[in-house]
Amino acid sequence: MYSVMLADDDYPVIELLSETIDWETLGFRLVGAFENGESAWEQAQLEAPDILITDIGMPRMDGLELTARIKERKPGARIVILSCHNEFKFAQQAMRLNVQEYLLKESLDPEDLVRLLLRLKEGLDEERQLNGERLRLRALASESMELRKEQTIKNFIHQPLLSPEIWKREARAYGLFLEGECCLPVIAYVEDYLHVKHRFASEQTLRFAVANVLKEVLGHLEARALHVGYCERRQLLLFPYKPSLKTNIYETVENSLRTIRETMRKVLKIRLTFRIGSECDAPEKLKRQLVELVSDEGQRFYLEPGDIARSRHAVLSQQDLFACYDAASSELREAIVGKRPEDVRAAAEVWMERIRQERYPPAAVKEWVLKLLLDLRLKLFSLPFVRSGYSPETLHKEIADIGSLAELREWLIGHLMTAAEGTGAAPYSKRYEVNEACKYVSLNLNRKIGLEEVAEKLHLNASYFSRLFKKETGVTFIEYVTRMKMERAKELLDQTQHTVGEICELLGYDNQSYFIKTFKAHTGLTPMEYRG
Repeated sequence: MYSVMLADDDYPVIELLSETIDWETLGFRLVGAFENGESAWEQAQLEAPDILITDIGMPRMDGLELTARIKERKPGARIVILSCHNEFKFAQQAMRLNVQEYLLKESLDPEDLVRLLLRLKEGLDEERQLNGERLRLRALASESMELRKEQTIKNFIHQPLLSPEIWKREARAYGLFLEGECCLPVIAYVEDYLHVKHRFASEQTLRFAVANVLKEVLGHLEARALHVGYCERRQLLLFPYKPSLKTNIYETVENSLRTIRETMRKVLKIRLTFRIGSECDAPEKLKRQLVELVSDEGQRFYLEPGDIARSRHAVLSQQDLFACYDAASSELREAIVGKRPEDVRAAAEVWMERIRQERYPPAAVKEWVLKLLLDLRLKLFSLPFVRSGYSPETLHKEIADIGSLAELREWLIGHLMTAAEGTGAAPYSKRYEVNEACKYVSLNLNRKIGLEEVAEKLHLNASYFSRLFKKETGVTFIEYVTRMKMERAKELLDQTQHTVGEICELLGYDNQSYFIKTFKAHTGLTPMEYRG
């Protein structure tokens, strides 16, 4: 299904096209109808349309400027100019912008536009098929090479090293242990893996995206490096180098990792955390280092997202975490029943900070948190929270995918906040689908949330879900998402030292000015004015 955007200050025209054309039946999704170019551009920055139908003369931004901006953002977008201007200069400007069609309003027939849309759809279908085939062939070739390299390194890590010299000769094909060189291994962890995996739809897509970006950035680093995709959540980077008194390899590698970290954050919106091993002058030592990096999760669990740390043995507490279980359960239950989400967050933060300071074994912490959450569900059985689709098996699977205390903290708080909202802070409906949608929003405030995405998860038609949500809650789904994001923004402004730009990213907004404008519309103040 292709997205279509309408932009025209002539409201009757927008109304005619919105209501007359059966967009879904034709294979299109109408993402918005706007009465000025600036509003259309704000939406296009969130989701650039496949087809733009726009007037030329509009307030605040005309159709030609809007077209140029969308073309810059999405070169393959199809443009249809719908205007009352029949002068040659306007048509000439439109042609320079590679506009597919220039129609006059006075002679417009919706049936003509339908035929044009179907023609554009054919072209988009052909382009998508061609691009898909090219990408598939390229991906297969790249994937085959990557898999061979990954398997070679995994065998090296997990199988006996029978002949270091033979392996050393084989490793030279990958640029390792060349004459006089040593190697410094690094492991990179993908943070917030649950959300990242959901955003990329499949693990294969995630692996391909990460490998492509790393391949690009490694080609521009001062230090030479080999990337090995050990698994979706963990990546290995091997830095070959010649020992020298003039060069501190750790500083060089740390600088390279900062570049990688920033590039991954900007391009893929993925945060990486790194552990740097020790210098290895022989295959035997490299093998020991890699085994330690991929198996020792104690230090990794307590790293903060984005850390670049040198590997060391983690000293973990021998105390029994479950000795304070009853106290934690009681405090959190009282906070949830008190219907104040800020109290729930504060109570959870206190216990997570205690765990961080004491450094309990990660497996014990996960077991403690899972038992805590399941027990709260049983004790608060009357809340909508319990009627969610999260079974004990689902929660167990999710917590197994969590690699750090920082991720575990947000995961737990997300579920507890949903419970608190279920007591009255969030709109409660007798309809299971609406409650599930509200819970889904609460757990995914850190990214863009679309109506169609949620409708698909609930196995509902998007239009039906939209009407159902509005009927049950009194607000549209998008209004509800915005309201929840703005409430979370207020919490972050009140309780953290994050900058406005960082909060904008934490809530899944790409455009800071749009975020500020939305916040002001919700509160009457800009974020900085609100923080005071």
